[in-house]
Amino acid sequence: MINKKLLKVMNEQIKYELESYYLYLSMAAYFHSISLDGMAHWMRAQAHEEMIHAMKFFDHILDRGGKITLLDLKQGKTDWKSILEAWQDTLEHEQFITQKINDLTTVARNEKDYASEPILAFFTGEQIEEEATASRILDQVSMVAENKSGIFLLDRELGTRIFPPGSPMDASAAAK
Repeated sequence: MINKKLLKVMNEQIKYELESYYLYLSMAAYFHSISLDGMAHWMRAQAHEEMIHAMKFFDHILDRGGKITLLDLKQGKTDWKSILEAWQDTLEHEQFITQKINDLTTVARNEKDYASEPILAFFTGEQIEEEATASRILDQVSMVAENKSGIFLLDRELGTRIFPPGSPMDASAAAK
């Protein structure tokens, strides 16, 4: 059975992961609106990944005999002044999620909930990757600044991100 304190913060983490899903979907819409379909594609894949993260916590709670409590989602940002601002927000958001995972880990350790260590170790490693990727892309966007050729090349590169097979976030899958 999952510890009550940990259950509360894991249900909150589901909320944060779903808010991440919405944020990245909003960013995909923003990038589509300015004809940067590669960046939009990257954000769709990121949104899909956040939904997977929410479901990992969902299933962990269920597997441990806990009750899922879906919390109200906060409406996030839906528009950006620039490409740079969107990527700055991406890194800032991933840093926020990293702190939430760290907080979860602290609760689990304080409560001696050792059964949660594998999932929390997974997410700790995941957040290292998420922050590094967002930071690298932000650096690249900063380097090319308003250089249209640089933006288009980066857009093309980000459009190569691969979705998991059958992902509903893959626009090409819906066309089939």
